Amino acid sequence: MDDDLLVVEKPAGLLSVPGRSAEEQDCLSARVNGWWPGARIVHRLDQPTSGLLLLPRHADAHRTLSIAFEQRRVDKHYVAVVHGEVAGDSGTIDAPITVDWPNRPRQHVDAAHGRPSLTHWRVLERLPSEDGHRPRTRLVLQPVTGRAHQLRVHLLHIGHPIVGDRLYGSKDDAATRLMLHAAGIAFDHPRTALRLAFESPPPF
Repeated sequence: MDDDLLVVEKPAGLLSVPGRSAEEQDCLSARVNGWWPGARIVHRLDQPTSGLLLLPRHADAHRTLSIAFEQRRVDKHYVAVVHGEVAGDSGTIDAPITVDWPNRPRQHVDAAHGRPSLTHWRVLERLPSEDGHRPRTRLVLQPVTGRAHQLRVHLLHIGHPIVGDRLYGSKDDAATRLMLHAAGIAFDHPRTALRLAFESPPPF
């Protein structure tokens, strides 16, 4: 934290910004503003995803960091645990994504109408079958683009939905949470241009 920005860790289950209903007003941006008025969201995490969020504290920083995101000068990586044993040690998912209108808020891969979407992945660990679970794989994910639900949709697309994802995986998934965590973010400071990097170990 400094006069220009905050880097905070969002817990799983908390919205990044307020929802439409009265029950959805509690969110990370509201909580942060209770402590640091003026802090604003420049990117988001899905409600069930935990991990690092960057919040500029004033308009100039927000403008600079928004441009950095648009120009893909902010590097982010996530850790996920997915169902199944992923073949290979690393790869890239290049599959265009658009909203699945009849099933909103779901997104889906659509080669004809989707927006270009790119995710790099690398295996961290292969987890054997235990307690009735089929094998799982722990991955590090690097999204190049930033589409809604991109990582969740891309992993479903290659046949390995994220553990605990009841929107894109099985509604009977017994995991207590979505196993997806924003574990790292790196960017240029909006005032000094010094490159900063932050890490957060996954809580699973």
